[in-house]
Amino acid sequence: MFGNLGQLASLLKNAGQMKQNMQAMQERLAAARFVGEAGGGQVQATVNGKGEVINCKIDPALVQAGDVEMIEDLVAAAFRDASQRTREAAQKEMQELTGGMGLPGMDELLGGGS
Repeated sequence: MFGNLGQLASLLKNAGQMKQNMQAMQERLAAARFVGEAGGGQVQATVNGKGEVINCKIDPALVQAGDVEMIEDLVAAAFRDASQRTREAAQKEMQELTGGMGLPGMDELLGGGS
């Protein structure tokens, strides 16, 4: 009976450390910047680890061409690329945090689930 209490105490101690590690990971990701590109770099989109838009750069030559629909498509593609890079970084951080152990629900938490 008391052996189980020792295991429970160990689990609770590790849970506290895991929470601290998770908070540190979230802070690192929030401070990180991820750049996505489209059109061979003609459009660059930057987001932070929370998925918040930081900026968007469009090559002036692309604007001069005047194809608004293409610009719109490239901007959307660049932000999708940046978002994908954010998800990949979050998944990598989570794998390092958990020692590669897959935890149920983590894909959805990190924005990768369906």
